[in-house]
Amino acid sequence: MKILQINVVYKRGSTGKIVNDIHTYLREQGHESIVCYGRGQQENESGVYKTSSEIGAKLNNLRSRITGLQYDGALVATQRLIRIIKRENPDIVHLHCINGYFVNIYRLLEFLKTNSIKTVLTLHAEFMHTGSCGYAFDCEKWKTGCGECPQLKQATKSIFFDRTDVAWQKMKDAFEGFKCLRIASVSGWLDDRSKQSPILKDKKFTVVENGIDTRSIYYPREFESLKIKHGLTDEKVILHTTASFTSEIKGGKYVVELAKRMQHDKVRFIIVGYDGKNEPDLPDNMTLIRHINDQQQLAQYYSMAALTVLTSRRETFSMPCAESIACGTPVVGFKAGGPETISLKEYSEFVEYDDIDALEKAVRKWLVKKEEVSAELADIAIPHYSKERMCKGYLSIYYGLKEE
Repeated sequence: MKILQINVVYKRGSTGKIVNDIHTYLREQGHESIVCYGRGQQENESGVYKTSSEIGAKLNNLRSRITGLQYDGALVATQRLIRIIKRENPDIVHLHCINGYFVNIYRLLEFLKTNSIKTVLTLHAEFMHTGSCGYAFDCEKWKTGCGECPQLKQATKSIFFDRTDVAWQKMKDAFEGFKCLRIASVSGWLDDRSKQSPILKDKKFTVVENGIDTRSIYYPREFESLKIKHGLTDEKVILHTTASFTSEIKGGKYVVELAKRMQHDKVRFIIVGYDGKNEPDLPDNMTLIRHINDQQQLAQYYSMAALTVLTSRRETFSMPCAESIACGTPVVGFKAGGPETISLKEYSEFVEYDDIDALEKAVRKWLVKKEEVSAELADIAIPHYSKERMCKGYLSIYYGLKEE
């Protein structure tokens, strides 16, 4: 088979790594694999195409803020992408996150639909079934048509206009009559949400949870060097990994509150992913670390921790959840959608969002459990979260769609 994947980035970020994992797996299995992506550095790799210039994407971003429509524009980059699809003539086109202002989503979907190109769409976020926002939170307007958006600037970055009703209808029209399409969600929670959207009415759905490298990266690792580096002796480490610690959605403020409540306990809170913005008043038992590019080192932090804490308001999957558990470390957090669906239930606990008292109680309960469960936890988690399992899931979808 010949598979062509499309994503906003390649090799970086969670979706960029997933695309690279699928690309590598397909080639190892003797299939042809092509990747098209829109943002980031130019990769000098056979069969990998960057379809948008950075200046073009930035101009399209500016245009979207003025017009209030995020997912159109980008005519030149979209035409370039369509030319590649025509030239490569793949058996399957696999869409991932196609936001990021590098492609006209409506035009791309119309092209694939009109030409009966068999397509897999992985939902990593919610915007493809809401029409605008990546996270709808408690708003349910996407179930009927949007408009008068309660989180307009956060959801669309529009400066002047609320055109969420127009965006919703344009997305619905683009999917209307698209028969040779399969929708794959990265969690059961996201699958349930997408099935409720009129935009994806009557489509065929499945779940393929994200995978990570549990063979050479995410497994229980040696961490004595990290303990020495941070001057740790008998303190238990509570780890929080995030893309943006000060983001309201990621909930770093709750970790700060937990640390303040536990200042007299023998614990050290280590935050990986501090973005350097608006540094809060931190207690002495917190250590802030900027983003770690070395995944081997990140796996050492997970392995060193007695517990990983998740405080996001919403996640469609949660890579930190999978990475921590694969390294033998239990997880405690708020119910955020994806994490509680993809976690191993016997080795994690999730409480209602914003209930800091319940979160503290769960943290104290699980803080002493790692030594009892770590080995068996890793044995179960490593195959469960493997990228090979994910890739086999997609390959099964490709085969099934190709034979129809």
